[in-house]
Amino acid sequence: MDLTASNPTLCGFTYDAERLLAPLSDPSAMNYEPIPRGMLSAREAVCRYYADQSMRLEASQIFLTTSTSEAYSFLFRLLCDSGDEVLIAQPNYPLFDFLAALDDVRLVPYSLVYDHGWQIDVASLRKQITSRTRAIVVVNPNNPTGHFTKQWERAVLEDLCREFGLALIVDEVFLDYSLNREGNSAEFSFAGGQASVPTFVLSGLSKIAGLPQMKASWIACLGPETERREAEGRLEIVADTFLSMNAPIQYALPSWLASRQGIQGEIRERVRENLAALDELLIRQSLVSRLKVEAGWYAVLRIPAVKADDETALELLKSDVSVHPGHYFGFPGAGWLVVSLLCRKQTCYDGVTAILRVVQEGNQ
Repeated sequence: MDLTASNPTLCGFTYDAERLLAPLSDPSAMNYEPIPRGMLSAREAVCRYYADQSMRLEASQIFLTTSTSEAYSFLFRLLCDSGDEVLIAQPNYPLFDFLAALDDVRLVPYSLVYDHGWQIDVASLRKQITSRTRAIVVVNPNNPTGHFTKQWERAVLEDLCREFGLALIVDEVFLDYSLNREGNSAEFSFAGGQASVPTFVLSGLSKIAGLPQMKASWIACLGPETERREAEGRLEIVADTFLSMNAPIQYALPSWLASRQGIQGEIRERVRENLAALDELLIRQSLVSRLKVEAGWYAVLRIPAVKADDETALELLKSDVSVHPGHYFGFPGAGWLVVSLLCRKQTCYDGVTAILRVVQEGNQ
């Protein structure tokens, strides 16, 4: 019972292979066009994705990359010299540590606190800014906590960036997976409205179209025009150095983005059903609770902190259940488990049932 599942292609969703693979046979892909920002048709498709949600971007603001990991690497190269610092929230996804290390950038954590929902610990954030700080990373909605960045937090972040001359890097790969509503995400996205500081919004097909294997992501550049254009010019040099996007994927990207609603609907339904089943099980006992979640594919469970989370995870493996211990995402102390809501419904139900049994036995 894999409650760490994050790959939608292995979770029983409906994929029309013939339709999805057909755009890859476009004979135009045999022509080599070394365009640093990516083909215009593909970037215009990204702009249509935002326009569908009442956000207006120009194709010139878009840089295509093969993954959000590559997008982070491009931005670290753009904004930082060796040894410079980037601030990132904790808890958060652990991949960033490896990306920063590969680009000789130092990640510095700032705290998220939970009080009827997650929010930035502003004092912690300000305290971590030094003369070597170059950017603040925000994951919106956060992975794994599943909370959106609030408007007041955005205002605080922009104020700090103006005060200290920093940029914002905003990862919005889970933006379309709100658990409370569907449709327009402009009120949540940093790509909506006017950015008052240099802002780089990241997203891609891995989550938006449920196609992690197709390797297509992007950076949307926003902010004051003079600073934005200078950043775009420098970022184009970085992108031109690699020219990593391959032509068949770029030709197929408009088709895949246009058909995203089908898989998104399936995923949202699965996540909501699993969350309802989880809550139904939790209400029958008092040792395990879940934290508030607004979006994404995960739920955070609070369990009695009587042993290290790794020990609990190992105990669960003996019952054929795999979960993420909280420290994997940077949760403080013990008493945290992170479980996937993407897995098949029976897997989720049986896995959570096993978690409750193991926790109960451990507290007798």
